[in-house]
Amino acid sequence: MDRNQQYRSVIHQVLNDYYRLYSQSENPNLETMILNDEIQDQYLLLRMGWDGDRRINRTVIHLRLRDGKVWVEDDWTEQGVATDLLEMGVEREAIVLGFQPPHLREHTEFAAA
Repeated sequence: MDRNQQYRSVIHQVLNDYYRLYSQSENPNLETMILNDEIQDQYLLLRMGWDGDRRINRTVIHLRLRDGKVWVEDDWTEQGVATDLLEMGVEREAIVLGFQPPHLREHTEFAAA
């Protein structure tokens, strides 16, 4: 299995785990969904619906494959999806915290780009 296919598999598993977690919400008006675009290598976990009179439309996780690395573009999880990626075998050097400004990425424990 090539590296990108391995990363796709890990991404699918991580997003499915979060899907199951968020789907246990006590609010029946909130829907959790996964969007996978393997052509452009974009992967999202979304929450949509209503919380009382307040509209919820939130990207919880946005991952993408770019230049052979997993870019974390959005992460609103408590633990941090990068931790899950590491636990699933993605190397630290292959994870980019894309939500961090480029000049700060070099100070993280992950790849700068």
